[in-house]
Amino acid sequence: MTDLPTVRPEKPAEPLPAGTREPLSAIDVLSFLSALFAVGTLAFWGFTAWDAPWNIVVGIAAPLGALVLWGLVVSPRAVLRVHPFIRGLVELLIALSATIAWWSAGQAWIGLGYGVVAVIIGVIAGRKRLS
Repeated sequence: MTDLPTVRPEKPAEPLPAGTREPLSAIDVLSFLSALFAVGTLAFWGFTAWDAPWNIVVGIAAPLGALVLWGLVVSPRAVLRVHPFIRGLVELLIALSATIAWWSAGQAWIGLGYGVVAVIIGVIAGRKRLS
């Protein structure tokens, strides 16, 4: 019994002051930039891939839909609290839509590169959120 380490209780971490939250990390900023790139991609795709007047409709509706979905489920202050796997799935679907938009525009390498980077950022951010 003498081999057991001595365990002493530690003082619990103090809660953050009211109205504040934990500071953003680098992965949070990269995740936001990835989502911003996806929204920009969807706007670019909407305005360039469709004939008039549909280019205006799709150029506004596609990024707006992605922003609403991101704001409801994925954002740091999301309105809907969902299971982390659903949150990751929504984030993956937004990245997938941007990747497919690049592929349909004939820029498969840009789409593939963005897809790989977005998935890596999403996995790291998801692991950080779960811990």
